[in-house]
Amino acid sequence: MIGTQSSSRSLNILCATSVAAGEEAFSSLGNVTMMPESEIRAGALRDVDVLITRSKVKVNDELLRGSNLQFYGTATAGSDHVDEAALAARGITWSEAAGCNARSVAEYVIASLAHLGRKRTISWRDRTLAIIGAGHVGSCLGVLAKALGLQVRYCDPPLAERTGETRYESLDDVLAGADLVSLHVPLTDSGRHATRGMVNQRFLNMMKPGAIFINSSRGEVVADESELIARRADGRFGGLVLDVYHHEPAIMPELIEAADLATPHIAGYSLDGRLMGTQMIYEAACRHFGREPRWHMSADEAPRSLAVPLSHAGSDDLLHSTILAAYDPWTDHTALKKGVTNPSSLAQHFSALRANYPDRRSFTRFATELEREPRLAILGFAGRERS
Repeated sequence: MIGTQSSSRSLNILCATSVAAGEEAFSSLGNVTMMPESEIRAGALRDVDVLITRSKVKVNDELLRGSNLQFYGTATAGSDHVDEAALAARGITWSEAAGCNARSVAEYVIASLAHLGRKRTISWRDRTLAIIGAGHVGSCLGVLAKALGLQVRYCDPPLAERTGETRYESLDDVLAGADLVSLHVPLTDSGRHATRGMVNQRFLNMMKPGAIFINSSRGEVVADESELIARRADGRFGGLVLDVYHHEPAIMPELIEAADLATPHIAGYSLDGRLMGTQMIYEAACRHFGREPRWHMSADEAPRSLAVPLSHAGSDDLLHSTILAAYDPWTDHTALKKGVTNPSSLAQHFSALRANYPDRRSFTRFATELEREPRLAILGFAGRERS
């Protein structure tokens, strides 16, 4: 929800340290205090006009009690951590950065498939990918998946009802025919299509035997995580890729052990996606306070060159190798798995990996020496002609 309020005075702004370029951006609006999300509590909001966080801060009555907040922004695509009623009751304008990390999450899924494809020496050509949730992320993934030769089917009941488009199929139909199932739904609790616990026994039983299950949306859309472990162990899943879990950061060590890839909720954490989130919330705050935006994402350097095996042009090996040269999720998997050796500190380890995540860049920030290989072009890689 966006409002408009003119103000010329310097604002007091509290910004989570996880917000990329937060201090640089919001200092044009006032005095910025940077604080780790774990330390943002009700007492910290005293005399604060603007609060900017990401998804790990629960914005609710408890946090807002006694505050005089005027604007709240979450520099993330999801808003299930936001109590909209609590904000509305206090007249606080708020905004989310819908779609800011769509490409980042879609690239995470593509990179996960590249890892599995190279490890197992398989091609994804003509296999079927079911995308559950066809919003910003699902739509982006559908475009990128064409580079792998995947046949894409979409299931999104709310969009189907709203648009009447026939491309949105029923859940039963897409699950029964899919070799891969990737979840990209918001976490919702109400309405006919509530997503909390949607991945239940019926959902899992409808899946094609041997299908790969991927969840990079929200952990709570899975009703019982132990079912994922069991189905990976007995072969009913052909693969398991997880980036989100129940009770983060206190996740189940057994999930990490069971998954082919388990990462610490970083699918949407590319630097490019995080900067886009900051830009969107900064501009929303400027509109609310009647200010002219003075900060913009800086123009990046020229695309970084990737060394790829030119002798394999046109092959799946080339495609997988190029993708993984830009981003290899196995690095994040092995980093998270180190925490399994000491389960009592796994939650702390999980949080530390998120807090200190390196600057992962989008495929669009890389170039190859190939002369515009079509599949790499679909993924966004720049092509440079050889001299």
